Amino acid sequence: MKLPVIPTLVVGLAVAAMLALGVWQLGRADEKEAQIARHAQNMALPEIALPRFPVGDENLFRRARGMCIEGSGWENEAGRTADGKLGFRVIGRCRTGVEGPGFPIELGVATEPDYVPTWTGGEVSGVLTQAPDGQSILSRALGKGTPRELMLVLDNAPQGLSTSRAPDPSTAPNNHLSYAVQWFAFAGFAVLIYLLALRHRQKG
Repeated sequence: MKLPVIPTLVVGLAVAAMLALGVWQLGRADEKEAQIARHAQNMALPEIALPRFPVGDENLFRRARGMCIEGSGWENEAGRTADGKLGFRVIGRCRTGVEGPGFPIELGVATEPDYVPTWTGGEVSGVLTQAPDGQSILSRALGKGTPRELMLVLDNAPQGLSTSRAPDPSTAPNNHLSYAVQWFAFAGFAVLIYLLALRHRQKG
């Protein structure tokens, strides 16, 4: 049977691209496992002082402590308390002095979506995690996003709030293996569908 050149070329290129993406995701899965292991080790490192820490993942899941003069810019988004109850985590910015950007802080979890804290600041301690940002999942996956700022999740919430669930590296998802399987499956389906189309064409 003589294969049509252009359709075969198009399908071949598409399958090759899918296989390449699957192999890339397998590599990403190994990288993510190593990253999770490093983050677990961070939890045992000495506590660091805020706000002098870099953005990105270097100090992710480390314990930290700082002095907050006041908090501002409060926003509420879905979250969980330390005992697993659903609520709205209260996120804002901790000002540490006249100069400097301060650092993001998760004060605790409220029961109401429009809760505004009256917290006036003080010494804070907790665990560092990634602060929410507006970057798309695609830009992060392609490595085109900017490094995410780190946020302190307080060990103990002030009055009126419940303590947030502590960041835990073991809960970090590693979906790259499943993504790889999906790309390989897509490649297999593409080949199968093309073979069926060729068979139908031959019978016709």
